[in-house]
Amino acid sequence: MKADSGLLVAFEGLDQSGKQTQSELLRDWLTSAGRAVRLLSFPDYETVIGAEIGRALRGERDYNADVMQLLYVANRYEWKDQILRAREAGAIIVCDRYLASSIAYGEAQGLDGGWLTEMQKYLPQPDVTFLLDIAPEVAARRKTVDRDKYERDLALLARVRESYLRQASRAGWVRLDAAREPTAIGADVRSVIEKRK
Repeated sequence: MKADSGLLVAFEGLDQSGKQTQSELLRDWLTSAGRAVRLLSFPDYETVIGAEIGRALRGERDYNADVMQLLYVANRYEWKDQILRAREAGAIIVCDRYLASSIAYGEAQGLDGGWLTEMQKYLPQPDVTFLLDIAPEVAARRKTVDRDKYERDLALLARVRESYLRQASRAGWVRLDAAREPTAIGADVRSVIEKRK
């Protein structure tokens, strides 16, 4: 990995698949190697749009699936310029959820995958996307309280996983078994990043 080459890395998967853990492990490893790193988590609930997403997930708003995905995508566009500037400056941007989440959750709710892809084409595209793959039942066992409306719907999560697996067959994706120990997954992640020289 050249010291001056920026990179955009995304972690995708069901809730409780270890996205935050792996994002933080990668950030810490890259930082210790002297790289500039920016860790982002989507949705970003600190923005106006992100706060509205939070209200909807808590059941305080009742939006259709298309409106929810428009909000999620708009939340990422809020970060577009900062991501572009950071990558151009040579930083590595690590995202806990990114473009593929809208496609996976939107398709699972009957939305058109082409539409979900098209509306995100002007966002910075990931250089590598890691799918941390687990079964919905495993995700549910990992979090038994305070589950949002998506986390409580196992049939929906099964469809989300199917979409992720379809997407992961494309170039630029790496599927990892997220039922393993976090350290083993992290080693696989580091190996992939090290090869991007």
